[in-house]
Amino acid sequence: MEPSAREPLVRKTSSSYRTFPESAAKRLDKEYLRSLHNKRLYLAVFAAVLGNFNFGYALVYPSPVIPALEAHPSPALRLDQHTASWFGSVFTLGAAAGGLSAMLLNDRLGRKLSIMVSALPSALGYALMASAQGVGMLLLGRVLTGFAGGVTSASIPVYISEISHPGVRGMLGACPQMMAVLGSLVLYVLGKYLRVWGLALDWRWLAVTGEVPVFVMIVLLCFMPSSPRFLLSQGKDHEALGSLCWLRGKDTDYAREYEQIKDSVRKQSQRVSCAEIKDPFIYKPILIAVGMRFLQQLSGVTCVLVYLQSIFKKTSVILEPEYDAALVGLVRLFSVAIAAVSMDKAGRKILLFVSAGVMLVSNLTMGLYIHFMPASQNGTIANRTLVSSANLPGEPTNYITLIPLLATMFFIMGYAMGWGPITWLLMSEILPLKARGVASGLCVVVSWLTAFTLTQFFLRVVEAFGLEVPFLFFAVICAGNILFTGCCVPETKGRSLEQIEAFFRTGRRSFMR
Repeated sequence: MEPSAREPLVRKTSSSYRTFPESAAKRLDKEYLRSLHNKRLYLAVFAAVLGNFNFGYALVYPSPVIPALEAHPSPALRLDQHTASWFGSVFTLGAAAGGLSAMLLNDRLGRKLSIMVSALPSALGYALMASAQGVGMLLLGRVLTGFAGGVTSASIPVYISEISHPGVRGMLGACPQMMAVLGSLVLYVLGKYLRVWGLALDWRWLAVTGEVPVFVMIVLLCFMPSSPRFLLSQGKDHEALGSLCWLRGKDTDYAREYEQIKDSVRKQSQRVSCAEIKDPFIYKPILIAVGMRFLQQLSGVTCVLVYLQSIFKKTSVILEPEYDAALVGLVRLFSVAIAAVSMDKAGRKILLFVSAGVMLVSNLTMGLYIHFMPASQNGTIANRTLVSSANLPGEPTNYITLIPLLATMFFIMGYAMGWGPITWLLMSEILPLKARGVASGLCVVVSWLTAFTLTQFFLRVVEAFGLEVPFLFFAVICAGNILFTGCCVPETKGRSLEQIEAFFRTGRRSFMR
């Protein structure tokens, strides 16, 4: 049936959550959600989140590579403490630059094309690292892969949120984090087994392998639709309707959802101006999203992931650091899967509370363990720097040294259950459409500049004060996360993006019930 033939009914129902009784609106929404076909939606999401797989892979690339390059026979490629610190942290500078670029790309090219554009610097960065003849090529490769990660960090969550419906948006919103975790896990596993297979230049092969998801992503996205909301904001009504039809299925009442989206876009057809920043409808969700991204990074997750194997070498756990890293990756993947399943049932806020609580206890445990354990059982106190530990002989271990491994596993579990995936999801849910492209880029810039500062100074703080100081600092931040969640974060479970925008526009909490 043509959209015009349905128009009278559609316009009446486009504001159902404002004009219908609550029970009737919920009944209509549930009937519509049950009628939808999600297979094509899942395919579009899978194509997009391959960018997150590549992001997770590139982020933790230094974890197995730094120890290998510290002992490299060629002086041109050998890393010392200074260059290792830059090799671990410069990725985040590239990601911040990518976030800045995404402010422009998201609103000019659209979400899907922005993701596709990220493939070029990513492929070039991996090629540079695979063929590196000096530290300069390695650092440039890290910057380029970081730039690609920054673009995808800002674009993919928004794309997924805008093509999803409330029935599955929470689950699909966790997919970017899940694929990033999977990418990290694959890197850890390959870093271990490329050596087992006898490939002496394993760090080069790790870079070559990183090209694979990039090319698969670009091919699949060629066949996926753009976001209906973005197309409507560009005045491409017919293309937007076709996109929504492809995503929802021809035999569904997609035209009603189309009119709801169109009504929302029409109310904010202009781009956000400087004067409008003063409007609580604009600045409140932006401040919440930026605050969450800032606190997420201050919890220490990027430092732990980037220097994971070095940390395990220093705390002398029983298993080899490579196995520890892979085990942490498995726990992280399992935890994100739990979050994906429970997010649309338990809600966002309860998972954020649990997540921050688990991270608080884990960081506190790690800090106290490092502080009070004797030097003979804790390599961190005996050796002042993380980087130099790669060249030192192993020290006697004790079963009590499983505590750092368990604390790290619970920290990653807590992060992956809440503050990992939900910060990305809420960013894409609460930002108003007219500011979504710019604001999502701002969130990424703040996030990765914070991550750069932490990863750059992490080793210096450890050398000056010991490893316990950063972990105790991270514990304090996690306590702040709990307060921030309780005071500032709205519950968005089961709400459409239009309902969430109405909540911030009017301040009426009845929209969110």
